Amino acid sequence: MRLLAVFILIVMSSGQARAQGAGPDTVTLNFVNADIEGVVKAVSEITGKNFVLDPRVKGSVNIVSARPMSRALVYEVFLSALRLQGYAAVEDRGVVKIVPEADAKLHLGRAVVPSEKVRSTGDQIQTRVFTLKYESAAQLVPILRPLIAPANTIAVYPASNTLVITDYAGSLQRIGRIIDAIDQPGGSDPVVIPLAHASALDVAQMVSRLFADAPQAAGPAGADTSQRLSVVADARSNSLVARSDNPSRITRLRSLVAMLDTPTSAAGNLHVVYLKNAEAVKVAETLRAIYLGETAPAAAPRPMALPVAASPAGTPPAALPSLPGPQAVALSAGMIQADPATNSILINAPDAIYNNLRAVLDKLDVRRAQVYVEALIAEITADKAAEFGIQWQSLSGAGKSGTNAFGGTNFGAPGQNILGIAASPASAGRGLNIGVINGVVSIPGVGQVLNLNLLIRALETDSNANILSTPTLLTLDNEEARIVIGQNVPFITGQYALSGAATTPTPFQTVERRDVGLTLRVRPQISEGGTVRLQIYQEVSSVQDTSNPAGVITNKRAVESMVLVDDGQIVVIGGLIQDSVRDGVEKVPVLGDLPVLGALFTYNTRSRSKTNLMVFLRPTVLRDAQRADSITGSRYDYILGEQDKAAPPHNPPLPDMEAPSLPPRQPAAPAAPPRAMWDFMDQAIP
Repeated sequence: MRLLAVFILIVMSSGQARAQGAGPDTVTLNFVNADIEGVVKAVSEITGKNFVLDPRVKGSVNIVSARPMSRALVYEVFLSALRLQGYAAVEDRGVVKIVPEADAKLHLGRAVVPSEKVRSTGDQIQTRVFTLKYESAAQLVPILRPLIAPANTIAVYPASNTLVITDYAGSLQRIGRIIDAIDQPGGSDPVVIPLAHASALDVAQMVSRLFADAPQAAGPAGADTSQRLSVVADARSNSLVARSDNPSRITRLRSLVAMLDTPTSAAGNLHVVYLKNAEAVKVAETLRAIYLGETAPAAAPRPMALPVAASPAGTPPAALPSLPGPQAVALSAGMIQADPATNSILINAPDAIYNNLRAVLDKLDVRRAQVYVEALIAEITADKAAEFGIQWQSLSGAGKSGTNAFGGTNFGAPGQNILGIAASPASAGRGLNIGVINGVVSIPGVGQVLNLNLLIRALETDSNANILSTPTLLTLDNEEARIVIGQNVPFITGQYALSGAATTPTPFQTVERRDVGLTLRVRPQISEGGTVRLQIYQEVSSVQDTSNPAGVITNKRAVESMVLVDDGQIVVIGGLIQDSVRDGVEKVPVLGDLPVLGALFTYNTRSRSKTNLMVFLRPTVLRDAQRADSITGSRYDYILGEQDKAAPPHNPPLPDMEAPSLPPRQPAAPAAPPRAMWDFMDQAIP
């Protein structure tokens, strides 16, 4: 009945409107607490659209119109009434679905791409794609989110810098206008300010310092980014490249630069440039060599006319380079000087020449990388030796008067032969010595010795050595470094002695001292790709014998090479693998060759010596302080651990003595004041 009453009301209103001359296409809608299903049916009759209602769509609708409206507006008014009730209409292939507003984005609806021109407005749910040209889509989400209904969505696709928004058509039209207003080319594009007289490098430092010290407005989120100003100097074109979000700051910069970029009153000016990393003396020599043609610091200066405009009269145009300026200037050696005390360069030249020199200085005065070189010398030696022999001797008739005979076998060096042991049993060498003694015999000219008739000797030795040396060096790029660890051994190079009846000066001898031990010299050069070119000389020497009458005998192993190594990689630069075997036999002729019985007349020695020596190298490029601090910290902590292990343990009868130790390593603090050397020593030495 309620639905019928609504329909009758619409028809009566329509008839009344026609009776009043309003026309056949006008309708007067009046719904008071009308059920939403009845209203949907009435709107379907008026508009001719097909509707599908979600079971969750319930409630009443109130629509009051004092004047007749066009039939074309009935559907828009109906959508507005649904929106107020929390429902939305989604058109899909000729059917209008009425669903809760939160579920409208899940149904197939109208999707509008950026290239499509859409003029639809009202309360119809749509999905539209906005492509941004200048601004970041992700940064616009916090701005647009409050303008979108809570039940609808906004998403960002960073790959194409687009926004995907699902909302009512009228709201999407407003959001589109907001996006068009925001997505505009900003005033933060870089601007180039050319300079005619002043140096761009000097002006850039000055204005950066002035604008950095200026107060900036701060809001709840911090400093105002629109007040930021970045200024960079382009030495090649002698211009400033500036960028700021605030156009007024660019205008202020232009006016300030215009006041600074004025010609000087004198033809030449004295400029002082303080270097941060390079050495002033070497840089000055390089600049003089470029502009004056000097090949060495002691070479005589040769003036060179450098024009700053057209070439002077009578000078061929190709003989002199063209530089901007009003006149030609002759350079001399005194125009570029170095002050070692302050590590600065003094330049007395016009602005055009100074600008060129300053551009070169900024490229030369850069922080040089360092190279940490680790050399690993691994030496493994194994020596094995064995000896076995039987010796006979008969001295029974040596002490008797008359003619007597004696004889036997005698092999080996002193301490190994039977005669030496018979004369001095204490001189018997190491190993197993078994003999048969038959009394004592007195030999004329020798004295009393043991009558040692039989000696069996056996010895086997096995010795191994494993030596690992790891010298390390830290040096600047392209600078030679050297480390020597060893002894300073004297070597006699000449002497003078008195003869029997000579009365010439006092005898003397000349001595030359040489380093014996471990020596490492290296010069690294870092390439652009990170490869390190190393010029190396490494030597390992030791004293072998000091009793030689001719002088001290030393062992020496040296490697001199030039290699290319990648940063942090280990390479082998030299090595020695030696394996030597010696087999010796001493025997009595004929008797020593007899089968089985020949062993009683032989003395066998056998030895083997094997040496493995390898020299490895690993360079590590240190381009900043953090990388250098990590390596220094690891070495520092290692020495601290070794000092803790070497500390003497507690012993009750002895007093406790604290061993010297390095102070604990503190973290790097750039702002901390430097410590005095005696403060460090007070902590290191208790």
